[in-house]
Amino acid sequence: MPAQYYPILLALGLAIVVGVAILSLSWFLGKAHHKGGAVKLSAIESGLPMLDKSHKRLSIAFFLVAIDFIVFDLEAAFLFPWVLHIREGGWPLFWAVQVFIALILVGYVYVWKKGGLDIVATKKRAISGGLR
Repeated sequence: MPAQYYPILLALGLAIVVGVAILSLSWFLGKAHHKGGAVKLSAIESGLPMLDKSHKRLSIAFFLVAIDFIVFDLEAAFLFPWVLHIREGGWPLFWAVQVFIALILVGYVYVWKKGGLDIVATKKRAISGGLR
């Protein structure tokens, strides 16, 4: 085995040892804290116990905004390497990125027209019977 791989193997071995040590320590220390009754093991939010055991429905607006954020955040992630290599790529790279931006803008207009960016309207539609 070439000597150039020894630092990588050392780092990998050290990471495994540290990971196992942290998990083992957490498991052993965590066992001491699991003693107690139902009150100690109950879920507490902001220092107050839960008022009921029912599952709360989350607003669909939260998920729509999260999906929109991911789509438009990925656009920025894909544009960053383009900015770094625009001079080497020349005009073919420039036009390829223009097509990419045009497709993202089409998606943005679609989301905008469907009301995905309007939280208040989304909440009203979710309350009145769902999104269509």
